Amino acid sequence: MKTNSLFYHLLQNFPSVFFELIGHPQIETSGYEFQSVEIKDTNQRIDGIFIPAKRTRQPIYFVGVQSQFDEDFYYRFFTQIFLYLEQNKSNRDWFAVAVYPRRLIESVVPRPYQWLVESDHIKRLYLDELGLIANQSLGLGMLKLLVEDEAKAQQRAEYLIHQIQQLNPSKEQANLADLLTTILAYKFPLLGIQELTKMFELSNLKQSKLYQEAKTEGKLETVPLLLELGLSVERIAQELHLDLVQVKEAAKELAGQETTLE
Repeated sequence: MKTNSLFYHLLQNFPSVFFELIGHPQIETSGYEFQSVEIKDTNQRIDGIFIPAKRTRQPIYFVGVQSQFDEDFYYRFFTQIFLYLEQNKSNRDWFAVAVYPRRLIESVVPRPYQWLVESDHIKRLYLDELGLIANQSLGLGMLKLLVEDEAKAQQRAEYLIHQIQQLNPSKEQANLADLLTTILAYKFPLLGIQELTKMFELSNLKQSKLYQEAKTEGKLETVPLLLELGLSVERIAQELHLDLVQVKEAAKELAGQETTLE
């Protein structure tokens, strides 16, 4: 589930990565909004959907990330898609992408859906098979990092750090440094964030004027993800150099949103 959260967090902040992943990097992502959408009266939720602007004719993209074996995944995935289309009376074209860390995790496609999976409306992707394409952008490199073993993860992280350092000063550089640190914290759970920054020389990025001037609101946006990864509010406040009250308020707001969804 942590892989899922990190994947969706990456798409939320850098939607262009999704279109690179499916081989359509030329699509203008500003015309899309990435959301987790509740299906009314069903107690179901589509974890990832790229919703196009109303005045465009662009298709809808549904995203399903499956980090562990689940024989009911395709039943649930297609049910959610068609319920969404019915409830929203959508007349748009649509495409669905199922993402797996590796091919072995995928369940057998149920016979009623085989024709759909074999159509051009469905794409199945395996992160460990990205190959050289993972070197084409920071976003794809981040995705590949999610499934690398420890030795390769260190090599890829160092390569990504070098790429981040080559960016022109911008808020994106700080955001990417934050995201990379979060992924590394997941990959190396026995190491603290301070140890990770020292291990991979991320401190060079964090000590930059740009990073120091990053808005507190930007840091608070990472609180829900860090809570989901198992960090305490005290640990998050310490690592992000935030006031404990601010972190507790962010955690309380998250809990309120989950209660509303239930």
